[in-house]
Parts: sequence; C-alpha cells; structure tokens
Amino acid sequence: MENIEKRIGIIGGGQLGKMMIQEAKKMGFYITVLDPTLKCPAHTLVDEHIVADFDDETAIRLLASKSDVITYEFEHIGADILEQLENEGVKVYPTAKSLKIIQNKYTQKSLLFEHNIPMPEFMAVKTTDDIKNAGEKYGYPFLLKSCTGGYDGKGNFVIHSENEISEGFKTLGGGKLPLMAEKFFPFTMEISVLACRGINGEIEVYPVAENIHHDNILFETRVPANISEDTSKKAMALAKSVMEIFEGVGMFCVEMFVDKEGNVEVNEVAPRPHNSGHYTIEACMTSQFEQHIRAVSGLPLGSSELLKPVVMRNILGSMGYMGDAKVIGADEALKIKGAYLHIYGKEKSVPKRKMGHLTVIANTLKEAEEKAEEAFNAVKIIGKERL
Repeated sequence: MENIEKRIGIIGGGQLGKMMIQEAKKMGFYITVLDPTLKCPAHTLVDEHIVADFDDETAIRLLASKSDVITYEFEHIGADILEQLENEGVKVYPTAKSLKIIQNKYTQKSLLFEHNIPMPEFMAVKTTDDIKNAGEKYGYPFLLKSCTGGYDGKGNFVIHSENEISEGFKTLGGGKLPLMAEKFFPFTMEISVLACRGINGEIEVYPVAENIHHDNILFETRVPANISEDTSKKAMALAKSVMEIFEGVGMFCVEMFVDKEGNVEVNEVAPRPHNSGHYTIEACMTSQFEQHIRAVSGLPLGSSELLKPVVMRNILGSMGYMGDAKVIGADEALKIKGAYLHIYGKEKSVPKRKMGHLTVIANTLKEAEEKAEEAFNAVKIIGKERL
C-alpha cells in the first residue's frame, strides 16, 4: 500500500461512520473522526476523536492536519471550508463541488436535468402564489420541498389541494428556507441503486434495491428488487450516468421511482454510503463501506456482485420509551439462521430514531422475508423510561 492514503479523516461518527471505520480498520488505516458527541457510535473504534461541531472550521482544519484524505458520512456539513481545504491541496472525497450541488435539491436536480436524466418536473417557489401556480401547472397532489436540510422525509409536504398551500408553506419555514415544487410521480415502487467511483474513474454499480418506507423512514430493503430485467438495466444505467455527471469519488446512492409501466425516474442523490445499502455487508462480495474506503484511499474497487437474496430492516427506538438504550430479544433474533444483527451503540433511545438494523440472507427472497419478519418481531431497542 505504498501509494495509498493511509490516514483517513471522517466528518461524522454516527452509524455510517462507524461502519466505514470497521472496514477501514481491517485494512490497517489510521482513522480520525470529527463528531460533537463524545460517545458517538464510532468513538470506541477510532484512533483519534475530535469532539467539535460539524461547522467548526478550526476543528475541521485540525482533522485535515491529521489526515491524508477527508470523507464524510452525511451531507449536511459546511461545504465552504471543505472547498477552501481542497484549494489548499487537501484531498476531499466526494469532492466539495459535488457536495455543494447535492446539498441543495434544486441545484442537484437542475444539474441532472441539464444532462437529460429523467425525473419529475420541478420549479423553484418563494411565495404562496408561486406554490398556487405550481398546483395549476402540475395538478394535485404535488410535492413542496425544502431545498436544503431535509432527511427521512423531513422537509417534504404533500399538497393535495389549494386549501393546503398555506399550511405547507408555513410547515416548511414560511419562506425562510429555499423551496421547490415537484410534480407527483405515480410510482408503484421506490428503488435505490448504489454506485461507487474510484479515483481513476472506474465505476462499480450494485444491484437494484427495492425500498419500503413507513412514515418517510426506510423500513425494509429487499434485493433483488421485484422488477423486470429491462427496468433493472435502466435503473443501473441511470445510476452510472449520475456518477459520471458528478465525477464523484466514493459511494453514491441514487434513489428512484418506478411506475406500473416500468418507467424509472430519479428522486434524489446522496454522496455517501446509504441506509438502503446496509444489506451489502453480508450479501455482496464488497460492502458499500469497504467500497467507499477503497475508493477514497485510492485502492482498486471490489466486486459489487450479490451473493444471495437479502432483506434488511431498520430497528428504530421503540414508541413510548426514551432514555438510556436497552436491547431486548437479540438472542431470539440471532437463533434464526442467516440473520445478522447490527446495534449502532447510540446511548439514548428515542422513538423512531435509527438504533440498529438486521439483515437476513437466504436461498430465496421469500425465505429471507419470512425470517426477517421473525427476527424483527423478536428484537426491540427501548429507552429505560416510559414516556
């Protein structure tokens, strides 16, 4: 590994950072993480932990001084300081330029639109009159979205009629945040495709994942997706095109919609490993986390081949409880052959907070689904205090 970047700095020590680090340590990398939470999930795995806010310029510069390359586990961070560091010769992957564009949904979609990527129609809106015009143009229902800061459905509001325009506008900041309207795509399925690009431009594309959401939070991922071979090829080709547009280095996730005719349109892009890619740890030749570390450090990419059908389910903090996290039923879940349990190590459980996930691999998707249901019903993460 003579020509490989050996010290990696990661902004964010949550579960994605933790799983990146688990793969990086297997290959002997020195890892420094920046995260404001002292006992964040990544804390016990790292060589150094800089406890500071994500927008602390001094702390980010300290991270850079201890790293050969910087990466990040989520996109809601200060891109300006990363851009300054790049101009000073620091390696940042995915690039600050990619991050800046993707952070704002409107600029992200505008770039994709310029390259003829199929997606729902959209327009910038600033006032309730603009939103009303969008309703006249797109029909109802349509989506009102905050251009920045949204995740797990936060920052989205479905407008079913003109009567809901004021409520939607107020809910998303009343004009304090940049907004956009988007035509509703009549999807029958939500899918995502992971793709990774190496420093030399090589690209590995993962199989299409079928995603099921509850309350805008990912509930389950199934691979392979229940779509035709033609639709699968279209989705994977789209993901590769998106990677080439952003000239990204590292893992990207392209979320897409599929309609009943098998048409595919892009929803959003994330420049990092993604919740819907957790299945790759057990089910693929190379996990998304190992692939990301290989890419940003300059190593050759691994195979993205799917080894077995797989189902992944998120484990959220149980409703009705909060406080110090307690895991219940892990022994019952792990009795199931092909089941794997990942507990993130977050100190506090809060209802609907992502606390862990389970993965089940099997010879058929039906068998994996049945076992995942059984394992999911067995394990719970609760806070010690009743709400």
